[in-house]
Amino acid sequence: MEYLDFELPIKELEEQLEKCVIIGKESDVDVTPTCKEINKKLEQTKKDIYKNLTAWQRVQLSRHPNRPYTLDYIKAICGDTFLELHGDRGFKDDKAMVGGLGKVNGQSFMIVGQQKGYNTKTRQYRNFGMANPEGYRKALRLMKMAEKFGIPVLTLVDTPGAYPGLEAEERGQGEAIARNIFEMVRLQVPIITIIVGEGASGGALGIGVGDKVYMLENTWYSVISPESCSSILWKSWEYKERAAEALKLTSSDMKKQKLVDDVIPEPLGGAHYDRETTFKTVAEYITKGYNELKDLSTAQLIAQRMDKYSNMGEFKE
Repeated sequence: MEYLDFELPIKELEEQLEKCVIIGKESDVDVTPTCKEINKKLEQTKKDIYKNLTAWQRVQLSRHPNRPYTLDYIKAICGDTFLELHGDRGFKDDKAMVGGLGKVNGQSFMIVGQQKGYNTKTRQYRNFGMANPEGYRKALRLMKMAEKFGIPVLTLVDTPGAYPGLEAEERGQGEAIARNIFEMVRLQVPIITIIVGEGASGGALGIGVGDKVYMLENTWYSVISPESCSSILWKSWEYKERAAEALKLTSSDMKKQKLVDDVIPEPLGGAHYDRETTFKTVAEYITKGYNELKDLSTAQLIAQRMDKYSNMGEFKE
């Protein structure tokens, strides 16, 4: 397990508990009361830390290296039913964007999402979860295929942003994202979107238009990352904590602003502490969301989706 800076008190107590157990095994001394005391202190420390997280700490948790990524969710929820589909039929297959057909609790879905890597080699292979235009065009191709066969769409968002390289701009990055938003708004099948990690800028919006939009508890969704915001406003990354608070990017902030439909609870410590529980909860929310949408007519579905996004940003003086 890797620990973030604010998790160091937990690391110290877990190491103490481990040493205590080893001493008990290697000697005749009864260390049960000591282990119980350390364990009790550990549980209380976890509660104190994770129940009072700042916006920046939630951003850090969303990037935790042990956190499950898109393919982890797909494999756990769909099992052997997932069939990955490749390519945009125009340029190439973008490894940062994965997609294919799979079943969630017996219901078929076209699943699309950004995939990050778990070590240096796979991070480079997946381009750190930053899709190129061909990735967004691949996503749109799969969504239009789902529409043709009447299959609901599930998108899993986890990206630090769309790839900002020169070649991406030359191939029409902005147009690809705009086209996806335009087409998703009028897609004739239900769309369920879940932010499972980072939801940064247009890179997230390119697959983020949904009838039901859920956020995992320790994720963020914003027009810009706290570091980039800090560097623009204060010419330095030092104010990233302040920027994170000001951006109102956490799941609770987004729910309060009615920009997402619901927040999916995570186990204490984050999704990586108990993956099985997280996968089970996510699957339940997918099924719940689909059941609320499946009986709507195509006209009702599109009208409801358009109204939802048209009403965002309204305010009363």
